[in-house]
Amino acid sequence: MYTSGALLLSNDGDFIYKITHPKHEISKTYQVTIKGKITSDEIEKLKSGVDIGDYITKPAMVKIMKIDEEKDISRIEIIIHEGKNRQVRRMCEAIGKKVLALHRSKIGNISVKDLKLGTWRYLNKQEVESLLTEK
Repeated sequence: MYTSGALLLSNDGDFIYKITHPKHEISKTYQVTIKGKITSDEIEKLKSGVDIGDYITKPAMVKIMKIDEEKDISRIEIIIHEGKNRQVRRMCEAIGKKVLALHRSKIGNISVKDLKLGTWRYLNKQEVESLLTEK
């Protein structure tokens, strides 16, 4: 199972540190399709932080986008400030849900909504500045 969506590449180590280190609180937004109907209790657990084995996640912003009872899937949006390895998948596993699809739609306020799959673009100066000043 692969993750699609936003990925920033740079040879500027200070910039990448600013984007990736949790203390800088740069938000990462994910669209997640999971197996089964998600409950409000499960949403609250994700919002509060869950044990993913070696770590208890910080509180996340979570909302239900769609529940398809016929297909037995739920689509949720999760916004986190961390970026532990496979964190969103591990968060969903912690509440007993299997991730079917995972898409990182935004890093900070940089969205991939206008990019076709497999394409890329340079960030403009304003976008770089916005990432460096986000909090």
